[in-house]
Amino acid sequence: MRKLMTCALVLSLALPMMAQAVARTPQQVVEETSQRVMEVLDANRDTYRQDTEAFLQGLNEVLDPVVDFEGIARSVMTVRYSRSASPEQMQRFIETFKRSMVQFYGNALLEFDSGNIRVLPPSGRGEQSPDRASVNMEIRANNGNVYPVTYTMVNLDGQWKVRNVIVEGINIGLLFRDQFAQAMQANRNNLDRVIDNWGGVVAESRDIVGANQ
Repeated sequence: MRKLMTCALVLSLALPMMAQAVARTPQQVVEETSQRVMEVLDANRDTYRQDTEAFLQGLNEVLDPVVDFEGIARSVMTVRYSRSASPEQMQRFIETFKRSMVQFYGNALLEFDSGNIRVLPPSGRGEQSPDRASVNMEIRANNGNVYPVTYTMVNLDGQWKVRNVIVEGINIGLLFRDQFAQAMQANRNNLDRVIDNWGGVVAESRDIVGANQ
């Protein structure tokens, strides 16, 4: 019994060290997630084009652990509107926003079946702090076009997660925030109506990003 208790104590002391040893850098999180997303898409591309729910579920399994969907959604709504939202409305928007973000991201990559994705090393010029970091990526298509992407990462309980994305200079979080405010104004601050029609807002955002490529 004493030996068993000793082993248990050693294991409990070792676990934090093991967790620290396997902790990934922001660059590793982005690189591994990008590779995994492309593997999932390449293996199921034809299915995903026909089955939206399978498409969302497949990407969710990869993105959910590494994307701070709740933090992004709250940032998009801003304190101005979130402080007057009920808990039910806030949760509904988070879930709606998460679904729309996965579609926004996945649809862009669904047609990208060639080329190269490269995560750039940190430049060492203020790109990282203990709680926040920027990760730069280049998406190089076979036609030679290079699309720069920057991920804003936050450290949540020791795990790096995506909080925002900038695509070719377009700040997606800021774009969504502006469009949310415009939608609230157009709908006379009817939050339920904005949530119900958020998919259309995201479609407009996709058109804006596409027009700049």
